[in-house]
Formats: sequence, C-alpha cells, structure tokens
Amino acid sequence: MTRYGQMFGPDITFLGVDRCDVNDPGSYADADVVILGAPFDGGTSHRPGARFGPNAIRQTCYLPHDGSRPSLAMRVDALQDIRVLDAGDVETYAGDIEGSLRAIEDAVARISASGAIPIVLGGDHTIALPDATGVARHHGFGRISMLHFDAHADTGDIEFGHLHGHGQPMRRLIESGAIRGDRFLQIGLRGYWPGPDILDWMAGQRMRSYEMTEIVHRGLDTCLTEAYGIALDDCDGVYLSVDVDVCDPGHAPGTGTPEPGGLSARQLLDAVRRTCYELPVVGVEIVEVAPPYDHADITAYLGNRVVLEALSGIARRRKDAAEGTRWDPSQPLLDGRR
Repeated sequence: MTRYGQMFGPDITFLGVDRCDVNDPGSYADADVVILGAPFDGGTSHRPGARFGPNAIRQTCYLPHDGSRPSLAMRVDALQDIRVLDAGDVETYAGDIEGSLRAIEDAVARISASGAIPIVLGGDHTIALPDATGVARHHGFGRISMLHFDAHADTGDIEFGHLHGHGQPMRRLIESGAIRGDRFLQIGLRGYWPGPDILDWMAGQRMRSYEMTEIVHRGLDTCLTEAYGIALDDCDGVYLSVDVDVCDPGHAPGTGTPEPGGLSARQLLDAVRRTCYELPVVGVEIVEVAPPYDHADITAYLGNRVVLEALSGIARRRKDAAEGTRWDPSQPLLDGRR
C-alpha cells in the first residue's frame, strides 16, 4: 500500500521517535506504545479544525525532536525507557464518516492486538467510537472501562439527522456493548448541554459523571480515587479519553466547543499522569485540539504534554513493577540543604 505521509503538515513523528507502519505488524512487534494520528473532524457540530490536531501535537515543543524526554517529576525518560513508535496518520476523509471510522478502528485494533498500547491523536471526539472499539476488539467487549475527561457528556443520540458525530460517541460505545455504562466515568462536565432526556438515558445506563461543581466541592483527587475504584471493578483495563476542552478555555483556547469554568492545565496533567501510573491503561486518546483557534500554541503544547504525561506514567508503572519500587510524588527533585 502506498504511504502518503501525514495528511496535514510535515511528515514527522512524535518528538522524533522511530516510525512504524500500521499495516506491517512486524514493524511494531516490539513496541510498548504506538502513536497513531486520526485527523478527522467531520463530526464537529460547531468549529472545525481538529483535523490539524495530530500534527500540532507531534511537533509543538521547544526542545529538540530527538526522541528523548526525561520527566523531572517521575524520573523516567518514557521515549527511551519504553519502546514508543509513531505509525503516522490514518487516511481519513471528512466527507466519509463511516469509512473513516472503519479505517481508524481497524488501525487501532491492529495495534492493540500486537500487545502495544495505542495512543491516538485526534481529531474530533467522534473518533472515540472507533478508538475504544478497536481496543475492545482485542481485550473483549465489556472488559475495559472508560475514564473520560470532557466538558461534555457526548451521549447524544441523533444529531443533525446522523448517528455519528463528536457529541454521540459515548452513547454508541455503550449501545454496542464495547464499554459498559456502569463502568463509564466522566470527569469535568459542565455548562448547558445535555438536556434532561439525555441525562435520563445516562442514568439508565448507570453512568457516573463528575460535574465541575462536585469536583470543586469534593476535590479532584477525591473524585479520581472514587472513579478508579469503579473503573477497576470487574474490568481488565482502562481506556483514557481526554477531550482538551475539559480545561478552561484560558488554558485551552484552541478547541471547537470551549466551555468556561473547567480544569486547569496543571490539574489535567496531574490527573493524566496519575491515571496512567495507577491504572492498567490499555488505550489513550487526546482529541479536539483545533490549531486554527489556538493562541501562541497554548492548546497544542497542552496536548503534547498530555501525551508525555501519559507515556511517563506508563513507563514509571512498568519500572516500579519490574523493580519492586513505588514512585513518591512528595519527594523533592533536589534538596541542597545541609
């Protein structure tokens, strides 16, 4: 098959990691993580532009693209300590939503079947359906839980006359059986959508949603600890879905549906790191980074760091499992006091 390269922007890999070919399983047989671009924004209901997200996430960094990023906090270099490869972009076409979703699902399923963890760069949140389904095809329908960071529930039914779009993937995942409704945890919801009918449907599926008012009142760490307990109950792995609009628009202006009053960038990065360190994460996605609405690459930088925090958490989890150690975030990096 002819490789056309990245769809939008320079043909580069994530911060300079080695390349692989998703159609050649031998090229990633030894990978721990495979990064995959899904530059699809044909499901947006407001501002398009997330198709440019994967390339922005790959390249937005002030450090050299040398395939090395030592984490000060976690004392690992995830791009070196585990085998991270980049399979490039799935070729998608905004005018063919079903064909694009099939192509993404098949690519994610191949990566997951190899034993590697797929980290998917979106794209709008429509891609959550093929991403999580592709992972579930390997691990088993109903055997993975979902931890979903977002301002919006994305549980709409038929929007603009269609079953697929970035406001509907979570309903489709639950209806298909890929993810159980009672193991679906949502963090950061706020604003003025959805309405009572959709909330009633969500309650009927036994979903657990942490709205921002509850998070502010109880504390994010407390809510995450509770969510982790639910996610690990009778499931073998956790899929992490991060919509960058979970953050306040002051921290992530470059997104299609900004909603004021969200998490800070610091809170999101800490939560992603903690999730990937404490839980058996089997798939990750970062979606809705839309460079046309960004300012000074604020959102692209955040998207890049979400990926790095996820990778660092995974690498430290594996290091501690192999060495019988435990990371302590309270320990200082340096302490020159005598």
